[in-house]
Amino acid sequence: MSIVSTRTVTKMGGVLHRIKHSSTATQTDMIFSIFLPSVYAVGANKGPLPAIYWLSGLTCTDENFCQKAGPTAFAKADEEGVALIIPDTSPRGEGVPNDDGYDLGQGAGFYVDATQEPWATNFKMESYIKELTTVVEGKWNVGSQGTRSVCGHSMGGHGALTLALKSPSEWTSVSAFAPICHPTACPWGEKAFGAYLGSVDAGKDHDATELLSKAGSSVFDDIMIDEGTSDEFKDGQLKLSDFEATAEKVGQKLSVRRLQGHDHSYHTISTFIDDHIEFHAKRLRSAVGKVRVAEKDAAMAAVLSADTAGKPITCKAMVARGPKQPLTLEEITVDPPKAGEVRVKVMANALCHTDIYTLDGLDPEGLFPCILGHEAGCIVESVGEGVTTVKPGDKVIPCYTPQCNEAACIFCRSPKTNLCPTIRGTQGQGCMPDGTKRFKDKDGKDIYHFMGCSTMSEYTVLAEISCAKIADEAPLEKVCLFGCGISTGLGAVLNTCKVEPDSSVAVFGLGAVGLAVVQGAKMAGAKQIIGVDVNPAKFKMAQELGVTDCVNPKELDKPVQQYIAGTLTKWGVDYSFDCTGNTEVMRAALECSHRGWGTSCVIGVAASGHEISTRPFQLVTGRVWKGTAFGGYKSRTDVPRLVDQNLAGDLPIDHFITHTFAGVGETNKAIDALHSGDCLRAVVHYE
Repeated sequence: MSIVSTRTVTKMGGVLHRIKHSSTATQTDMIFSIFLPSVYAVGANKGPLPAIYWLSGLTCTDENFCQKAGPTAFAKADEEGVALIIPDTSPRGEGVPNDDGYDLGQGAGFYVDATQEPWATNFKMESYIKELTTVVEGKWNVGSQGTRSVCGHSMGGHGALTLALKSPSEWTSVSAFAPICHPTACPWGEKAFGAYLGSVDAGKDHDATELLSKAGSSVFDDIMIDEGTSDEFKDGQLKLSDFEATAEKVGQKLSVRRLQGHDHSYHTISTFIDDHIEFHAKRLRSAVGKVRVAEKDAAMAAVLSADTAGKPITCKAMVARGPKQPLTLEEITVDPPKAGEVRVKVMANALCHTDIYTLDGLDPEGLFPCILGHEAGCIVESVGEGVTTVKPGDKVIPCYTPQCNEAACIFCRSPKTNLCPTIRGTQGQGCMPDGTKRFKDKDGKDIYHFMGCSTMSEYTVLAEISCAKIADEAPLEKVCLFGCGISTGLGAVLNTCKVEPDSSVAVFGLGAVGLAVVQGAKMAGAKQIIGVDVNPAKFKMAQELGVTDCVNPKELDKPVQQYIAGTLTKWGVDYSFDCTGNTEVMRAALECSHRGWGTSCVIGVAASGHEISTRPFQLVTGRVWKGTAFGGYKSRTDVPRLVDQNLAGDLPIDHFITHTFAGVGETNKAIDALHSGDCLRAVVHYE
């Protein structure tokens, strides 16, 4: 196998490889293209990456799709986090038989295995597609464990339909543009089947209409087909109406669109390929979810087989021995959970600047030695007495803002806040709710807890009221981000400030939290989103997420608040958000908000002892200064909903993950990455 070419083809960093390899099926060298989305490049997927196979039509190679539909398709696939694999339509080269017609021989393999000479040796395209799935899965772990779908055009649409109908367990979903639906009843099919298989009748095993009729019932939940009303082949060659009649007879749902004015060309494909990728991505997410459930069950079986419930567990953890010191990898003991507590196995942990803030000695509540970490995805290992809301095997996200849900808790009962104080006192003291600790080092000395989470350990103990139970199919190495920063940024917009459509917004600080604010503002319908940062390298991602104006205060000849409220806008922005923790920036954010009704929200945590200030006149003239913690989300109620939105494809977060590491011992490398300036979130996958 060799790489013919490699190029970056999306703004987010998705890469297109053109690959040459030796095929056992065709006994020739074959070329295919594979698009790997940006999420693959940073290793954010611990499990299989879902894939869509595109099968091209007569005369085409892989390059036709890549050149004519690729820009649209690759951008959408990157957004959805799926790979695209584009094979050739036949074997080619010296010694490979051919025909003078465009509809037979090289460029016209029809996705069947030929049995007749001179085609039988090389023209094994059905077997080649199966071989290619094995090659792709083995090399890139793409489309494995049933997480692949198939789509195609014309002859490739025929191939997509027939391969999927013949082996529905191997394909999650199928769609097609202008497919040859009844090839045994059209000139293209009659010629191909007669030449490759010896008779038209032999082609019935490769005819979508015949295969569906033979199935006698629904095969897929839906099949999407687009055909142009101006397609010159629709009546004589494509025979979509035959397939529709059969589908109606057997109860197979079809989503057929007859596209007004569109023809058989790639213009139609490039115009509507987004819809097909979205159609498959939705179903592939469900397929990946099933894989995740199986993985979770396997992981839990391993945990339970260790028979650790009720016993201390020895494991690895990164211990912060003191401020401004590197974390040390140590073997610690984690005691069993007490009443109202939950012990969990940490599967993935994301680094947050709050961890670094404490490690740098800036946190007034920082206690040492401690185990940091509070943005994680976990599986429940065991529960203490009285725990009813989670059980062993459940997936949870630890939340530093708990939610007791007790009738007597005025904070949990109020829609105005998420600041449940039930365990606030002991949590701030680095203890569990009963005032004691569950961690001991090798010398038997206590180690403090951190923010009620301490997820830089392979196992940790949480209060039950700090556990947000999430869907089994959730990828913990991604949704762990909802444990802090991303939820905070989104919620600041959607909950704390309730930004309205057509509002103007300024975001100070374009790290992960700031970009989550940008994403939330875009979701809310803001018409102007101003991104402010002293690092211009952050502007590219910000613009992709919705920033309309980028401002570097270092390049201005006036205070940034005067530039925003005076140059970019007349009176200031409707909403501003500080995501820096710098008190001077907090003041600038307030003072650039709109006279009369501007609201400024403080998200960043300032260093110990720092105070905010402004002229009282700024408030007298109608501006509102407010703050947010965890974006106003009630943790156990709202975090599962955020995860569900992500699983449904409505709340993408993959773009926040820029670095990944394997093993808890790699946490210091993740910290270095976070300090580098080009890291949004570094996720450590625990082994």
